[in-house]
Amino acid sequence: MNDNLDPLFKPKSVALIGASVKELSIGNVIIKNLLHYNFRGPVYPINPKVDEIRGLKAYPSVLDVPGEVDLAHIVIPPPFVPGEVENCGKKGVKAIIVNTAGFKEMGAEGQALEEDFLSRARKYGIRVVGPNCQGIINSDPEFNAYCNFTFTYPKPGHISVVAQSGGVGAVLMQAFYDMGIGQRMYASNGNGSDVSITEILSYYGKDEETRAIVLYAESIENPKEFISIARQVTTRKPVLAITAGRTDKGAEASRSHIGGLAGSISMDLIYKKAGILTFRSQEDLCHAAVALSSQPVPKGNRVGIITNTGGPSVIAIDELVSCGLEIPPLSEKAAEKLHGTMLESASVRNPLDVVATAGPAHFKSALEVMMQEPQFDSIYINFVTPPFVDCENVAREIAAAAKAGTKPIVCNYMTDKEKWGGTSKILKDGEIPCFDFAETAARALHSLVRYNGIRSAEAGCVRNFTDVNKDTVRSILGNASSQNREVLSATEVYGILEAYHVPVASWKVAGNLQEALAAAEGIGFPVVIKADSEQIIHKSDVGGVAVNIQNAGEATMVMETMIRNLGAGIRFFVQKFLPKGRELIIGAKAVEGVGHIIGFGLGGIFVEVLKDIVFSISPVSDTEAISMIHSVKATPLIHGFRGEKGISIEKTSEIIQRISMLVNDFPVIRELDLNPLFAIGDEIHVVDARIIL
Repeated sequence: MNDNLDPLFKPKSVALIGASVKELSIGNVIIKNLLHYNFRGPVYPINPKVDEIRGLKAYPSVLDVPGEVDLAHIVIPPPFVPGEVENCGKKGVKAIIVNTAGFKEMGAEGQALEEDFLSRARKYGIRVVGPNCQGIINSDPEFNAYCNFTFTYPKPGHISVVAQSGGVGAVLMQAFYDMGIGQRMYASNGNGSDVSITEILSYYGKDEETRAIVLYAESIENPKEFISIARQVTTRKPVLAITAGRTDKGAEASRSHIGGLAGSISMDLIYKKAGILTFRSQEDLCHAAVALSSQPVPKGNRVGIITNTGGPSVIAIDELVSCGLEIPPLSEKAAEKLHGTMLESASVRNPLDVVATAGPAHFKSALEVMMQEPQFDSIYINFVTPPFVDCENVAREIAAAAKAGTKPIVCNYMTDKEKWGGTSKILKDGEIPCFDFAETAARALHSLVRYNGIRSAEAGCVRNFTDVNKDTVRSILGNASSQNREVLSATEVYGILEAYHVPVASWKVAGNLQEALAAAEGIGFPVVIKADSEQIIHKSDVGGVAVNIQNAGEATMVMETMIRNLGAGIRFFVQKFLPKGRELIIGAKAVEGVGHIIGFGLGGIFVEVLKDIVFSISPVSDTEAISMIHSVKATPLIHGFRGEKGISIEKTSEIIQRISMLVNDFPVIRELDLNPLFAIGDEIHVVDARIIL
């Protein structure tokens, strides 16, 4: 991947092929934007029918431009684009933005045109953004490159945005502008025929002035490459993404519980694997980006609160605690110092209520103490602007405390921003993230803590189990494939699990009633008897499962009933009956372009009733496996509840990792279900399983 995109984001000259004198045309608006934004280089309109556009000399062809051209916009009908790309190649153009729509998104004819102009671009080493896109913006005063037809002119800042959807990107850009927050770079790449979101993300990651990256994507062309690159970026700076397409009404019908619950792969899982912060709300994402682009990352989740009004601090505490943050008490030393500096009516604790009449000196002391307190990782401020207080100097004290950069500060700033414009400007110039509502500020602070968790998390290792027997699995799968079978028999499934040392309850398959009775005697009563047939997926639904069979007489009655109901040709799967314990599910589903997703949660009937399952993209590391176990809502049940014995986290984690390795080794496995596993303490066994190729 070549992510040197300087000709695109830092062009020294721009040509517009398809420039127009029509005020409301894209070919006119782009030139208007370049001039309005004070682009530092020459702009060359290309139009053979006019001599001048917006006061600039127009040229019949890009080949007629007297100087070099770094970047060219193409805004002409699709059939003419390949020829103009050819001309750009001959001219030595380094990058092209194809704003024109009507290519692969329109069908086979458009696809052919897109492939044509791409082949020409590759011949000359030209990088292409689009087609069907807005383009890029770079607010760096050295370039002032507004190579885009949108209408928001961002001031310089430290947030860079990349969006697959120009509509979403424009909304995000406008939101930052309305908040008075500057932006560094912006890109909307449309069809992404050449320059990918992954490349742009990598480019932003290496840009020193970009402190936070905002991402919107509905799909990723190469998820594995994206995850690899994004993980490198997120170790250096935060990447924030809004998730879309979380529902999948058109998901294929699955023949396993895991497959049905997983549906199609969600962007959430890709983002999680890549270490990206995800948001359901565009508003929350923008607020978080403001905080992450201006404040240091906290070392933990402990918050010190300073407030000069009571109610908002109560709301803030509720939100902070619900997000998993802690509000520890002041130390005795800190409390003693504050008693000497605060007003008599102040409440010296955490939250520290300095009261509405507190002035600059009181805020200064409160900030100094909170910053020095080792049990606080971040500072949250509720600041209302009373007309009887020197609010501007209060703001200066907040800005001075933040300038030290030792702990992040987030402020719930409550005021009439026009009347208190001086105070607002001091906070803004001090890069204090300020929010109108207490809970909004609390969620922004939580995002800082979330990023610290991502950045400081142990990478873990993907275990390579050397005790597995791959040849056995290869033989079983090869045999099934040669017979064009998708659903494996119980013998095959349990043979595969044993080859990968996944613990299973003692079992045997019998071809008839007599063999099944002998198998039950050999395993030892009580037993479970199941009808074994590739045509029966959910055996319990058709009376194909009988549990806790105590003797041969019961076994005979059960099997005779199954033969009558299901047919004389069925086999019998005989298994040791185990104490029920906690029912779990572990499974996998293949996803095109990604590999497999691995699922873990409560099993048995709880799968369909509670749907308490978490997923991760394979390969699953040891730390990811443990995180999955701790992430289900039923974690208290897993650890043991009201005297019940918990399960072995270590052994459960190992099974998750073995299944992850199995499906990585044999990607022909489409769906795999271990449901349920019975777990009691250190004992955990699979009691039902299925594999679909």
